[in-house]
Amino acid sequence: MAERKVLTGLSAEAFIAETDRVALRALQKVPLLPKVVQKFYELGIDRWMYCWNMAQSVRCGPRQFKTLYDILRESCEVLDMPEPELYVTSNPFPNAFAGGVERPYITLRSSLIDTLSDEQLYHLIGHELGHVKAGHVLYKSVASILIPLLELVGRRTFGLGDVASIGLMLAFYEWSRQAEVTADRAGLLVSQSLDTSIDANLSLTAGPSRLKHELNRDAFMDQARAYHDATGLDAVGKVLIFVLMSSTYTHPMPVHRAQELERWVLSGAYDRILAGDYARTTNAKGA
Repeated sequence: MAERKVLTGLSAEAFIAETDRVALRALQKVPLLPKVVQKFYELGIDRWMYCWNMAQSVRCGPRQFKTLYDILRESCEVLDMPEPELYVTSNPFPNAFAGGVERPYITLRSSLIDTLSDEQLYHLIGHELGHVKAGHVLYKSVASILIPLLELVGRRTFGLGDVASIGLMLAFYEWSRQAEVTADRAGLLVSQSLDTSIDANLSLTAGPSRLKHELNRDAFMDQARAYHDATGLDAVGKVLIFVLMSSTYTHPMPVHRAQELERWVLSGAYDRILAGDYARTTNAKGA
C-alpha cells in the first residue's frame, strides 16, 4: 500500500469514542473503584504482571521477530507515541493484549501471527497501541484481576461491599466493551484501510482455518448490518443475549465492532483525521 500518513501530535481525544467517555465516567463514579485501584498498587500487581509476561514470552526487537518489531515502530510513528515493549507468546487461541501501567507492553499470541497477514497486523498492533495511548491500561489491568481484588476488599468490609462489587464489575464490563471501540479506531488509523481493518476483524472472528481464502468481507458486513437491523423476535433475542450473557463480556460482539468501525468512517471523522484535522497534544504544532 501507499506510505502511511504520520499523524503528528495526534491526541487520543481525536479517536476516543463518546460511548467510551460515557462508560468511563460511569465507572469512575462507583464508590468502590478507588479502593480497588489503591489495592492494585499496594500489592504491586502491575510489576508482577509485567514480570510474569516477560518470563513466558519472547521480546521482539531488531534481532528478534524483526518483522513484528518493524510493524510496531511504524505504527507508533503513525500514532505519534512512544514505543511500548512487544512480546510474542505461544498460544493456540488468537488474541493480543496491552499491559503495563508504568512500563507499557503489548503481547501477541503466536496463533495470531498465523491468522493475520502483515497488513492486518498493522490494524491489530494499532488497536493495542490505541489502548495504551487512550490510557486504558490501568483499568484493563485492574479488570483482569478484579474478582480476587474485590474479594479482598469485601473481606475487609465484612461483606458490605458485595452489592457495590457487583455494580463495579458491571461498570467495568460496560467500559471495557466501549474501550474496544476506541481501540479499533486506532487500529484503522494505523492500517489506513477500512477493508484491511474489517478483514482483520473477520479473520479473528472466524479463527485459523485452511479455508480462510474463502472469507468474504462483503458478506460479513451484510451479516453485521442484518444483526444491527434485526426486528421482532430476533430483536428480543438480542436483548436476552445481552442480559443473560454479553453484559459480562469484556469485548463487544464482532459484528457490532465491524459496523461501529464502518459508521465511524461514514461519519467523516476518519477522513478528517487523515486530512490533518484532529485534536493535538498541547505541545504539538499545527499542521
